[in-house]
Amino acid sequence: VYKNSKLSEYSSFWPCVKAGGVYLLTQLCKMIILATFFPTYEVPLGKIDLHGELMKGAVELFDLIGLFVIISQQIGRGDLKILVAGVGWAMAELISMRLLPLWVGARGIEFSWKYIQLSFEANISLAHHIIMAMLIWMWTRNNIEKSVLPLIISLLLLCSSKQTLLELLGTLFHFSSFGILSINVMVTLLVGLVATHLYINLCIHDNSWGNPKYL
Repeated sequence: VYKNSKLSEYSSFWPCVKAGGVYLLTQLCKMIILATFFPTYEVPLGKIDLHGELMKGAVELFDLIGLFVIISQQIGRGDLKILVAGVGWAMAELISMRLLPLWVGARGIEFSWKYIQLSFEANISLAHHIIMAMLIWMWTRNNIEKSVLPLIISLLLLCSSKQTLLELLGTLFHFSSFGILSINVMVTLLVGLVATHLYINLCIHDNSWGNPKYL
């Protein structure tokens, strides 16, 4: 992604690393808040700790704050800000959460589908974070139409709480791991199509007013 996008043209490696640093700091803050204010309780097998899941979903909003900080501090074109935030965030998530299991487990003698699933999840996560960065960038724009702001905010809330909702669906309806993965793909694709449509319309609007620097 880095080599085949505008990131390599603008030498944006270190901004992506900084975005990864913001990701790590955001996750640390989330863990501290969860451990301090929302302690976990033992839940009977087959039951759902709805209160705990809701609190967990609320803390996920810190991801939006972290991406907002990255985009607001990045200097340059709008599309470059989106890519730096999305790719840097996804890169840090991959290294901290998926790289070790993939590197150690996938090199083992015994084959397991879970490593294929981890690979798919990493690619979905990359698209997911780029979509979130795109929505946040559009939300920060002053010339965005007021009529689409509720849609953008709704999509951001859906993106931030998507993982919690998927876990709830898996527990309630006993979906398999690949069933959850399929739902994840469909939701990410749908949100991505809507976000891309909004982004293209905004770029066309900017271009029509003689401000093509965001294209």
